[in-house]
Amino acid sequence: MSRKQRVTENLEAIAEKIRLYFSTKDAARENILRLCREITRYSANAIRTVHRQENAKAEQLLGSAHVLLEELNHNILNKHNDLRHAGFVHDAQKEFAEGSITLAIVTGKSLPDPETLGVSYPAYLNGLGEAVGELRRYLLDSLRRNDLSRCEELLAIMDDIYATLVTMDFPEAITYGLRRTTDAVRGILEKTRGDLTLALRQKELEEKLEQM
Repeated sequence: MSRKQRVTENLEAIAEKIRLYFSTKDAARENILRLCREITRYSANAIRTVHRQENAKAEQLLGSAHVLLEELNHNILNKHNDLRHAGFVHDAQKEFAEGSITLAIVTGKSLPDPETLGVSYPAYLNGLGEAVGELRRYLLDSLRRNDLSRCEELLAIMDDIYATLVTMDFPEAITYGLRRTTDAVRGILEKTRGDLTLALRQKELEEKLEQM
């Protein structure tokens, strides 16, 4: 066998091994994408049901998302760890964290931790920040229903979340854009505080007028 033939056969063997690796990786990536889309869909629908005050349904939807997330974490990402930090995985985990955190706060339960949810720390913190926007929406819906019973409590929780996020002063490369999320939370908090203050003053004025 000539040297050229040996090189050609050697190259073909190497190429076939690499081709098989990429084929397996591509199939895994497609499967991960499918699961991430489903997790995101369940989580987004859960958030919508929270705002409709259908908490039991929201819990069911998040349970379905969690099952898929466990499949993603244990059956796929453990075998393809390099895909664990892909943007679409982070986004799906963030959406699930946001839904779970929103439901917990609205129903007055303790916050689930990242390990319980099965999400990364950056996804959890970004989901925590995104939940503030959902809490604002929930608070404004309560104001429209003339229900001020929990509004100040929710605002205080939003404030606590912001106070926590600002302490996570680390490079964007490891927090996945948390600084931008934190800046958005600050703006949401300021607007919500203004809206609630105005509503409380209006309520106080109405009560005084009724007593006259």
